[in-house]
Amino acid sequence: MGTALEPIELPDWAWERAEVREALRARDIGAVFRHVQQYAGASQARIATATCMTQARVSEIISGRREVQRLDVYERIADGLHMPDDARHLLGLAAGRERRTGGAAFDLATFPEVVRVYAAQNSAAEEIKERAREATELDVLAVRGLGLIGLNDSLLRACLPRERGGNGLRVRVALLDPDSEALTRRAAEIGESAESLASGVRLAEARLRELADVGDVSVWQYRMLPTWRLIRADGTMFVGAFDAGWEGHESALYKVVETPHGPLHRGFRRMFEAVVDGARRTV
Repeated sequence: MGTALEPIELPDWAWERAEVREALRARDIGAVFRHVQQYAGASQARIATATCMTQARVSEIISGRREVQRLDVYERIADGLHMPDDARHLLGLAAGRERRTGGAAFDLATFPEVVRVYAAQNSAAEEIKERAREATELDVLAVRGLGLIGLNDSLLRACLPRERGGNGLRVRVALLDPDSEALTRRAAEIGESAESLASGVRLAEARLRELADVGDVSVWQYRMLPTWRLIRADGTMFVGAFDAGWEGHESALYKVVETPHGPLHRGFRRMFEAVVDGARRTV
């Protein structure tokens, strides 16, 4: 077994590439090592020393003659490649050891779900679109949703089905009821007329109705004052907040990933289901 040297550093963008994330999800360490060779220029010998393996073992893993099965080996690999926490989660591991704490809070600290914080939606736009393109389920909780999904150039529009049979994506969109008292209150909060806000909701619904004829797209109208703004693409959520001081897209945005023991992803997903259960389906 090799002696560990400094971890191998991949560019941040490499961990965000679809093929790397797919290899992590599948726990295909051979593919992960090949990507490390490609994006970090690391030799088999360098990978071996970083992950406390022999070069022969690394060669066997890359060629597919051997698979990694032990948790401690996955941990050594993650540490040796200096994986960011969201990459570790895709591999089924806890956060980096330097972030863990002991005592009563150990479980929560071991499985952190908030893996990235963005200043606003705009700075997360490319990652949101990437997740949506890869997803089989897309849930959106918004007020009017025009900037998210209702217009041709909105954030998620290009990810939606365009022809009959679609792309296998199930889409559920929850919008604020344009005739509700909650919409009137929200309009006052942001300094907009209720008529203007309601028109935006109706336009987004009409544009989504066009897509419902070719794919699995549904729209729901809820009647409570909005608090959370949510985009879920399978096991990844992007969560912001509505407030009297800003619109949803201006909020800080939290990337929340599904983990075995974390309450946040489960809680936000349960909240979305409760909103839909109490809403009226219009599309």
